[in-house]
Amino acid sequence: MSTFICIRAGLCLSSIVRRGLSETRFYSMFVSSGKKSVNGVDLYYQRTGDGKHTVLLLPGALGSGQTDFAPQLEKLDKRCLTVVAWDPRGYGRSWPPDRDFPMDFFHRDAKDAVDLMQSLGFSRFSLLGWSDGGITALIAAALNPTLIQKMVVWGSNAYVSEEDVQIYRSIRDVSLWSERMRRPMEEMYGARYFRETWERWVDGIIQFTHNPKGNICREMLQMISCPTLIVHGAKDPMVPSFHPQFLLQNIKGSRLHVMPEGKHNLHLRYASEFNTLVEEFLSE
Repeated sequence: MSTFICIRAGLCLSSIVRRGLSETRFYSMFVSSGKKSVNGVDLYYQRTGDGKHTVLLLPGALGSGQTDFAPQLEKLDKRCLTVVAWDPRGYGRSWPPDRDFPMDFFHRDAKDAVDLMQSLGFSRFSLLGWSDGGITALIAAALNPTLIQKMVVWGSNAYVSEEDVQIYRSIRDVSLWSERMRRPMEEMYGARYFRETWERWVDGIIQFTHNPKGNICREMLQMISCPTLIVHGAKDPMVPSFHPQFLLQNIKGSRLHVMPEGKHNLHLRYASEFNTLVEEFLSE
């Protein structure tokens, strides 16, 4: 149970760095960070590297660039890549405002992400999306074909099945989580905001079952034209294998790479293997 909780929320047990605009020593390297006003919200971002190929990292539920992508911010090749990580509205250091989950929250995140990148001066970039961030990436790529160069998604789904609902409901009550799994999020958000926001997320993702076939973005997959790599952990307890297969079947020209020992957080647990896979795909 605690494994489900940790990995879907995008947790890792790294320390919290200072808020605000700064040039700080981060993960043994320099990363610039700041906020941009986008669509009425101050969105926090981090940026490192000076390569010609720009990549945006999109975190999972309640996640942030810091909690979800430490090994990528540190180890992806900065000579070839410019790496940007963002905290979606209501998450990480883009809070406040409080996070809500209307039916269009993934579309809203997709617009925020693309508009943030354009406000930072990037006219074309690739997407690396994990879990909820992968769903956001799918929508962003479908709606912005001229902007998105390539895409990598993992731990993501285009619809919500009854099997998914059972998983989500089993992790809704954070009081059942171990202290080790709760503590990092409570330190970031405070116990009350974390609990209430997590419950809202569970309810928000389950609401898609009211759509035909549990639709989140099924019909949009055929609109994706960029080269797409789908990565799946064979031991992922949060995302059944029929989800990456559905993406593969419906995104033209996509390919699927399965990591036999990978779980939901495969990019953290097997960071070196994952980073190499991504770098090779982006350099093709």
